[in-house]
Amino acid sequence: MSDAVTPSVPRGEFDFQHRPETDQSFENALAKARAGDRLTVADGIELLTTGTDRPGIDRERKERVLEAADRRRAEVVGEEVTFVANLNNNVTTACNTGCLFCNFKDRSEQFRTSNGADHGGFTKTPAESREIVADAVERGIYEVTSVSGLHPAFALDEEHREILETSERGDLNYRPPAEYETDPGNYVEQIAAMNVGGVHVHSMTPEEAYHARRGTDWSYEEVFRRLKAAGLDSVPGTAAEILVDEVREVICPGKIGTDEWLEAMEAAATVGLDTTATIMYGHVENEAHRALHLDRVRDLQDRTGAITEFVPLSFVHEETPLAERGMVTGGATTHEDELMIAVSRLYLDNIEHVQSSWVKYGDAQGLKMLTCGADDFMGTILSEEITKRAGGGFGECRSIREYADMIAAIGRIPVERSTDYEHRRRVDPGADTLGPRLGPRADGTPLLRDH
Repeated sequence: MSDAVTPSVPRGEFDFQHRPETDQSFENALAKARAGDRLTVADGIELLTTGTDRPGIDRERKERVLEAADRRRAEVVGEEVTFVANLNNNVTTACNTGCLFCNFKDRSEQFRTSNGADHGGFTKTPAESREIVADAVERGIYEVTSVSGLHPAFALDEEHREILETSERGDLNYRPPAEYETDPGNYVEQIAAMNVGGVHVHSMTPEEAYHARRGTDWSYEEVFRRLKAAGLDSVPGTAAEILVDEVREVICPGKIGTDEWLEAMEAAATVGLDTTATIMYGHVENEAHRALHLDRVRDLQDRTGAITEFVPLSFVHEETPLAERGMVTGGATTHEDELMIAVSRLYLDNIEHVQSSWVKYGDAQGLKMLTCGADDFMGTILSEEITKRAGGGFGECRSIREYADMIAAIGRIPVERSTDYEHRRRVDPGADTLGPRLGPRADGTPLLRDH
């Protein structure tokens, strides 16, 4: 029997209904994966655990799962490794949702003019967002990604603000902009501000969409129609965390539940917006929750066909409330990370692209994930705050030159892509200078100085 590795997180301490136990066998599950058969939740659990018939992760079995996933990746997308030239423009850190896995947010009451205390957070006006994005568009980006805290002053638009200000309900998490140091405007204004120069605007998570309809009887379709009219092009499927409510009740009890997340995502697709989907794993959940999450994402894609990529996000535990309260002692192991990528590729037979997050894994391990089933290597990320504020050490921007050199070094083909993967161009690592060319103002000038 080969050496086994146990997870670093004490996931057995929570009294969950769903446990990583099945009547399936690892060998049967792997045979189905190799044959390209549609996997069940039990199959997913067996592959993620490398078998429920023995404790820990079996290294030899793990390598067989990785090999099957890498072969599937080659069959589905070939040898290209894609990336997008993008900017992160997160509008505000003000939030009082209270998610225990997050250290990006700052308690929103600290932002009130009456507070007067230093808090280290930020809020951008629509004019500031426009200036930031306009500069990045001139530098050659294709996409601006914006994911923000749930600032109480945020409303969808002026009609929504009027509803919130005249409501007598006390549970809407709303305060007028005049009470804050900086007025964030509303969601429609922020999206319109970032819709500059033909850039692709990727924003408004299901959680933000919920915030943008609170206190109304508006559907998610209505919310996303108004945002699309303002310039929204696609929706990030973050705020998913684990799509099992017993886990959400532990790590993010103030967030929307699984069904509402799925409803919002389906609504975005209904009005013609592409989406992505994520999983944030390696905290209190177990392999059964991970497999159930994959199953729910696959079902969503069966209904919508709108998901362009799946993004596994390994939990960065440092400086988060989960760690501070002793609810976790670490994140996922490297073996768990590799299996999460691999099983995502094998399970999600209707999603073409699986992303490796160098922000979460670092460069070396991020490249390794490209041999475990992943085919996309994120974006240039001219600004990235979320992971850095949680204690991660890899949230820095990178150049097209770095991408070309790293991807070529593992024998794969570097390809700059559009957000929806419809536009691509192969990057020549041997070129004297390398910069983006797909963005509306891109002309091949490097985003950053080559080092």
